[in-house]
Amino acid sequence: MLRTVGYVVGLLLVLLGLIWIAQGSGYFPYPASSFMINQSIWILWGSIMAAAGIAVTVIISRLRRRG
Repeated sequence: MLRTVGYVVGLLLVLLGLIWIAQGSGYFPYPASSFMINQSIWILWGSIMAAAGIAVTVIISRLRRRG
């Protein structure tokens, strides 16, 4: 159960990070009134968020092998 929650959280973090990267770079301008569009700081925050999601997924994966 905890592993499943960990995987879901990790994947959601990666997805959210990718959306932030796409909005910050202007590739995903939705909604049109979003303050994140073409703002390069959101590329950085999105990268950090996606990296955190990957880290959570890797940690959960390694815990699964031990247990």
